[in-house]
Amino acid sequence: MAHPKRKISKSRRDKRRTHYKATAPKLAVDSTTGETHLYHRAHWSGEKLYYRGQVVMERTAEA
Repeated sequence: MAHPKRKISKSRRDKRRTHYKATAPKLAVDSTTGETHLYHRAHWSGEKLYYRGQVVMERTAEA
């Protein structure tokens, strides 16, 4: 296993990690239902599953 020859300072370590930032998820509004959902994701609206404004699947009644 590799071991560093010298200690990496906190400032150098933090400079390397600056690219790992948390970003807020992008939200979209469905044109047919008006529901807010994540981009490229299907979402339930009532009893139907929508993707890109079209019904993909309907919920079945479970006994």
